[in-house]
Amino acid sequence: MGMYEVSFKLRHECPYREISEQFPGVSIREWYLQDCQVLEITALDADDGELLEVIDGLGTVLHTAVDGSDLNVIVQSCSCPIEESIVRKFERHNCVHLPPTVYRNGWEHYSVIGFDENDVTALLAELDEDREIDILSKTSIEERHVPHSSLLSIDRLFDGLTERQLEALRIALDAGYYNQPRDASIEELAEETTVARATFEEHLRKAENKLVENAGQFVRLLTETQEDVLRAGPQRAPTTADSD
Repeated sequence: MGMYEVSFKLRHECPYREISEQFPGVSIREWYLQDCQVLEITALDADDGELLEVIDGLGTVLHTAVDGSDLNVIVQSCSCPIEESIVRKFERHNCVHLPPTVYRNGWEHYSVIGFDENDVTALLAELDEDREIDILSKTSIEERHVPHSSLLSIDRLFDGLTERQLEALRIALDAGYYNQPRDASIEELAEETTVARATFEEHLRKAENKLVENAGQFVRLLTETQEDVLRAGPQRAPTTADSD
């Protein structure tokens, strides 16, 4: 017995995965809503007419926003029947899906929690029968860690960041921008890109803000758990007097 959190990516026939393969710069996040899906679609090229046509054909466009050349669209879709979906397999193996599902570069990314290692093993074996699958991580969860067991979910931590914002973060990290003292300035970082200094700084600041916002919920869970332990105080070992 024992709980596990497993992250993996796979390929199988799904219209959203196929779109992410057709358009490599596109990222799709999927949530279930009753008998349909809500999709958040981000892309690097807001002027890609072919992509816009594909998105429009997915369902009802609820929201569209353009940030520079980055596109963000929210769509309500029914292109992937839920009754035949992979999430039903999770349920049959007593595993809980941690949304959203992320489609990127022709792969579907999932995270699940299994309440028994045998359930997790059986699920992965079934998926491997007719799909290309790559296990990214498998982490044992101790009972006391369940409230923040999804702390290390990469997709959740970076949820909402565009490709340009992630690239700005990577450039800053590689250049030692976050070292103390800094090893590079904003001007020097921007010189490694094809965008103006002000544009690069905007991408970096938005990335930082979203990263802190996403991490905030997990920081609160972690500190609340630690406070509960501190309030409980140390457990006193029983003595002979207690049994008298």
